[in-house]
Amino acid sequence: MADRLLDVAEAADRLGVGERFIRRLVSERRIRYVKVGKYVRIADSVLDAYVGERTVEPVQARRARYGRAA
Repeated sequence: MADRLLDVAEAADRLGVGERFIRRLVSERRIRYVKVGKYVRIADSVLDAYVGERTVEPVQARRARYGRAA
């Protein structure tokens, strides 16, 4: 089954950002998009990839060993 193509408003809603942010990503070509006539559409999988590439893993903090002599 093909990806669903989202318009700018739907893509912004899915990421929890404003439409202006999505339009800036498109204008700076930082995200893949499809032009359908004069309209911009973004595939669902593109948004998943965008989020996946920018996900930061937490750092495991090491506990300090208090009370031990060096």
